[in-house]
Amino acid sequence: MNVWTSAIVGLLLPLGLTVLAAWRGRSERRFAAMQMASFLSAAILVLVTFAQGEPSFMDLPLALVLLGLPGSLLIASFYDRFL
Repeated sequence: MNVWTSAIVGLLLPLGLTVLAAWRGRSERRFAAMQMASFLSAAILVLVTFAQGEPSFMDLPLALVLLGLPGSLLIASFYDRFL
């Protein structure tokens, strides 16, 4: 196991905790947990890119970062309007 793989494994616990917070928290905590999960997922995907040595894998975390905040704001707008 190299350094990149151990860093990926180290980020899985915080990702699991943010998923748990998004599942069981109030709406404000869910929004913050979704943002944190999006950030951690992008960081894990960047580490996978370095672990595999494939620079073409970098497109997926960049797309996740660019679409994470607008998607979360869209969901928040949906909750505010319809629920």
